[in-house]
Amino acid sequence: MTITADNSVALRRGRDLVSPELFEKLSVFCADEYGHELSMARRVMNEALAFLWVVGTTGKGEVMAPSAVVDPGWHAFMLHTQEYADWCAAQFGYFLHHAPNSKIRTRGLMVSMVEEIRAAGFDVDITLWGTTADCNSPACCGDGPCC
Repeated sequence: MTITADNSVALRRGRDLVSPELFEKLSVFCADEYGHELSMARRVMNEALAFLWVVGTTGKGEVMAPSAVVDPGWHAFMLHTQEYADWCAAQFGYFLHHAPNSKIRTRGLMVSMVEEIRAAGFDVDITLWGTTADCNSPACCGDGPCC
């Protein structure tokens, strides 16, 4: 008889950082507000929550940015101001402001963000981060003036 150790570790999900009810409320809002199918809005919200957790816990927000696809998840959460403010206070002890800078939304940064989120133990939906062929040339993956 051979015994093998199971070294697999369940990865975290952004959606688990809020209650199931709040996650669904935010997902429905994201779908309605940004024209996504509900399944896509859930994916966006999941990634946005993991991203926000990494930004808030590392304090490196000035050099981090979500992908253009994930950013609406942050917007959806922020528009629920009381829930967002309460969540920020509980998670980080401070309000995490959104100071957009689409000029830094490059392929390199998106790869770095994916690595940061993975390093924090989260599963990452790589297709929402613009780290592959869906980037605009030469280097911008975002929707801002750099493209």
